[in-house]
Amino acid sequence: MTLDNKTQIAQQFTPEIDKINTEIASLKNEIISKEQEVNTLYETYIAEAEGRKGTKLLGKGPVYKEKREKHDVTLAELNQLKTENTNKIQQKEAAIVNLLENQKLKETQSQPIISNFDGLMARVNALNKLPWLPSFFIFLLFLAIETAPIFAKLISSKSEYDYKLENYESQVKTWIQQQAHQRAAILQTDKDLNDKVYSDLKTEEELHNYKQKMARNLMKLQTDSFYKNQQENL
Repeated sequence: MTLDNKTQIAQQFTPEIDKINTEIASLKNEIISKEQEVNTLYETYIAEAEGRKGTKLLGKGPVYKEKREKHDVTLAELNQLKTENTNKIQQKEAAIVNLLENQKLKETQSQPIISNFDGLMARVNALNKLPWLPSFFIFLLFLAIETAPIFAKLISSKSEYDYKLENYESQVKTWIQQQAHQRAAILQTDKDLNDKVYSDLKTEEELHNYKQKMARNLMKLQTDSFYKNQQENL
């Protein structure tokens, strides 16, 4: 994603940078072309002075002066062109530097968004984009990492910690069994006591007489209430 992002941003700035580089190259070619013209004129008036070309007369005659003047004019134009084009080239190079800085800034601003896109689903998507063999290898790697402690524990011999843990678990198990047995014994004892108490009450004469008396009083009250209700109805 980072590479794609850089490519997309570069596509925004590259055409302008290429255009400026082309203009810089054109300005430099203008200087080179003018330098070649000056060098040609220089060679021409020197050859005229030495009698190798032109009139082929040794010395600095009128033709020499004419060619020398043309050379000097062209040389002055070259110096002027160098000054102007150098200034233009510096401005265009500064523009390129500014574009590159803006490009870098844009990459930096967008990078945190990409950097935060590294959650579980992003990694799963990235894994799915891999070829089958690397993806399967990574799966086996993580499977081995996750299961290694289990296999290491299974094949290793018992340590001091294992014996202490076994002893602690045995103590807890014994304590729980004792508590369960005690609760069962208490429940059974309570049942036996209740059965005995109610069994003894069945044969107790005083309780029988008391309940008989209360039942007699209740029946009297019911009879009186029924009699009153009948009188009101009449």
